[in-house]
Amino acid sequence: MTAVPGRSAQLSPNQLQKQEQIVEAARVVLARDGLAGCTVRAIADAGPLTKSAIHYYFADIDVLIDRAMAAHITTFATDLRAVGEKFDNPRERLFEVTKAYLAEFAERPNGAFLWFEYWIAAGRAQHPQAIDAMLTSITELFAELLAPLDVDDPRARARALLSYLLGAVVQQRVRPRPFESLRGDVEALCFAGYR
Repeated sequence: MTAVPGRSAQLSPNQLQKQEQIVEAARVVLARDGLAGCTVRAIADAGPLTKSAIHYYFADIDVLIDRAMAAHITTFATDLRAVGEKFDNPRERLFEVTKAYLAEFAERPNGAFLWFEYWIAAGRAQHPQAIDAMLTSITELFAELLAPLDVDDPRARARALLSYLLGAVVQQRVRPRPFESLRGDVEALCFAGYR
C-alpha cells in the first residue's frame, strides 16, 4: 500500500483506484481547459468523485497536477514507442517517431500550450524535478532510438533533438512546414559528423 501525499494512512486497492480516477479526471481537465482551468471543482465535474474526496486524496492540487501531467507524458511516450515498433529499420524508426511527435502537437495544439504552461508554472514554483522527469522520459526514448544507429553520444544527440523538436512545435504553429522539409534538420542534428 502507498501513503496518500500529506497523509500517514495507507491506501487500500479501492482507495488507489479512486486516486487514479481523480488523476484521470485531472488529465481530462488539463487537456481540455489547460492549467488555469484545472480546479478541484472542474476535476470533480469531470470525474466520479466529489470535491471533498479529491481533497482527501490530494491535499495539494499541485501534487495532483504533477501526477496528471506525468500520466500524460507516460501515455505520450508509450504511444511514440508503439509507432517505433512498427518499423524494423532503425533510421526510419527514428524519423517516424519524430514525425509522430510533431504530429501530436499539430493535431492537438492545446497539448503544446499545456506543456509549456506547466513548465513555466513548475519553474516559477521552483520544483523543476517534475519538468526534469518529463524531459528525461522523452530524451531516453530518443536515446534508445539513436543507439542502434551507432552515432557518437546518443544521449547528447537525443537532448539536442528534443530541444529542436520543442522549438519546432512552436514554429509549426506560426509557419507550418511538411515533415519532409523538417527531416533534413533532424538528419543534420542526429547524424552530423556521422559516416
